[in-house]
Amino acid sequence: MSTSYKGSCLCSQVTFQVSGFKEHIANCHCSMCRKFHGAAFGTLSQVKDLIWLSGQERLKDYVAPNGTIRTFCSECGSSIGFRSKGNALPDIELSLAMFDTDIPVNIDAHIYSAYKSNWHEITDDLPQYKEGRE
Repeated sequence: MSTSYKGSCLCSQVTFQVSGFKEHIANCHCSMCRKFHGAAFGTLSQVKDLIWLSGQERLKDYVAPNGTIRTFCSECGSSIGFRSKGNALPDIELSLAMFDTDIPVNIDAHIYSAYKSNWHEITDDLPQYKEGRE
């Protein structure tokens, strides 16, 4: 039996499952991630074997001026994920906050730290990259 990890949005209309996560996961401090997640940073991961269980028709996209795509639930507004310019929905990086149970991930860096909010102090010893990973 294979392991799967399920997630959902705030209203539980959008649900999904995955079988695993990308090895490298960072907290992103860019202004778009901060605004999209309403937090000091966003933490997203590429996933393995994504299956939408319900609510895929409720997914809506915001395409930023730089072409990046942020996907959210049209019912409750939950921040579902992020895609690079030109990537299709199967290539989405999911917000880790969407998962309903513990997941086997380790955050290994802070990215776009040059844009972090002035009210948040990074206090851990993880590597900090002023832009993306170098």
